[in-house]
Amino acid sequence: MKRLFDFTMSLSLLIISSVPMLFISLMVKLTSVGSVLYWSDRVGRNNTTFKMPKFRTMRVDTPAVATHLLSNPDQFLTLIGKFLRKLSLDELPQLYSIIKGDMSFVGPRPALFNQGDLIKIRTMRGIHKLSPGLTGWAQINGRDDIPLPVKVDFDEYYMKHRSFFFDIKILWLTIFKVASSAGIKH
Repeated sequence: MKRLFDFTMSLSLLIISSVPMLFISLMVKLTSVGSVLYWSDRVGRNNTTFKMPKFRTMRVDTPAVATHLLSNPDQFLTLIGKFLRKLSLDELPQLYSIIKGDMSFVGPRPALFNQGDLIKIRTMRGIHKLSPGLTGWAQINGRDDIPLPVKVDFDEYYMKHRSFFFDIKILWLTIFKVASSAGIKH
């Protein structure tokens, strides 16, 4: 049932958001050098690596590390990058990853391929067996503001309590978090 919901909703949202995504693509292209999309190597279900698309918000010379590991992330943001991140518009291309089956709407956010500490902790707790999500319980409870061990605690809570109605609750709360830009640093 979750896969059917993910596929149906992501396809519908992709169709509905196609015009705004076209506009965002044009703005990214006109305001910075490089491709419109950034394909990030991410760790998915059972620790398999997949390519996750995002609208590019950082300059092309940005190191491939988690944003919080950069000494001054703002120096790498493109002209419209901060705006796209603040409203999570850079995440819209991930609807493709949901349609493809690499991701779900709700689950732990996919780790970067080089976040060994996060991958290790999630594997030890069995969280790696879940499909990564566009949003998740950790995002609702802090996003960028929480340390990795606490983030994994939230991921584990989700794993142990997941249900269709819990997913709906997380999706609903995500709308409010995105609208208020809560928990976003960069």
